[in-house]
Amino acid sequence: MLQVIQLLEEWGPNLPFPYSSQVEGRVRELRAHYGKSHYRLLYCGDTDRVFILLHAFLKHTDQIPDGEKRVALQRMMEDEQNKTLKGGRK
Repeated sequence: MLQVIQLLEEWGPNLPFPYSSQVEGRVRELRAHYGKSHYRLLYCGDTDRVFILLHAFLKHTDQIPDGEKRVALQRMMEDEQNKTLKGGRK
């Protein structure tokens, strides 16, 4: 997964499939596998061009489970609220 995160750092928002793909709204997924295990890291970019790593999990099904998406969306919302309260990211 670290190698895919480094690719995201290098390519930025243009990181192509199969390394990154759209999930829902601003949430995207980083995709990595090791053997038969498929790992996913849900992330988003903010207006400061910072990538926020929201939630990682081991994927067992073809679709991303709703519970995994909810965790990422909740964390993204919390980050946005914290950023608003602090007057921007420092």
